[in-house]
Amino acid sequence: MSESSGGDDASSSGTDAPEGATGADTTDDPGDSPDSAPGTEQAGASGAAPVVVCFDMDGVLVDSEDYWHAAEREEILPSVLAGDHPALDEVTGMYYGEIYDYLDAEYDTTVDKREFMRLYDETATTIYGERVALLDGAREFVATLRAEGVPVALVSSSPRDWIDVVLERFGLAFDLVAPAEEFDGPGKPDPGLFESAIADLGGVPERTVVVEDSENGVLAAARSGAYTIAVRDEHNADTDLSAADEVVDRSNPDALYDAVRQSTRTMRESVSGSNGSSG
Repeated sequence: MSESSGGDDASSSGTDAPEGATGADTTDDPGDSPDSAPGTEQAGASGAAPVVVCFDMDGVLVDSEDYWHAAEREEILPSVLAGDHPALDEVTGMYYGEIYDYLDAEYDTTVDKREFMRLYDETATTIYGERVALLDGAREFVATLRAEGVPVALVSSSPRDWIDVVLERFGLAFDLVAPAEEFDGPGKPDPGLFESAIADLGGVPERTVVVEDSENGVLAAARSGAYTIAVRDEHNADTDLSAADEVVDRSNPDALYDAVRQSTRTMRESVSGSNGSSG
């Protein structure tokens, strides 16, 4: 799709339940494990900020862009615009409220913002509740990273209620869920959403791996200073992903997970080496 950004207080309230929980976004009691905050173990071992990982949702963890692109091209944009329509890369990866603002400024809109967002919400109900599939091995990979002490965030332009459907439907859990609608600033392609999520995990951009798929998302991640892995699939076959540090085919999930593993390992070893450790 077309993802999210906007309004309230930052996304630090998005700590999820342990592996196996179906509820999205339940926060662990900090009194239970005072030393078990995300990244505590690895940060304590190296004396540096923890290595953290941020995943986008749409087009990365779930194949929703396949359905969003068709809906936008065939149904939504024709019903809200007169005259020219944007190339989908112009708006993919953006919060749908910001998509409307962009279209209203650059094109000839025929509906107000409230109606525009209603159309997106209506379409989202079917896409996330019935149609999307989870990337093979994603739940297990995220759970393994977290078990190894690597803080993992879901940083998405989709609003929280769409995200919650995906988390509950597929039993996904993250240390932080950061919807752009809850970030007080512009969404992707601006880097602030990633910068905020990384800081909330106790990390720094130079020790962060981000996985994205849209041009706007890749630009946001790269501008934050994070190591950026882009996934290539049919929906973004012609998208400019050149701002990424590497591009991996989404049809080969193992290659994507290997790329994340290698980049996090390199970050850890770079600190170990500088400390004189064989790490």
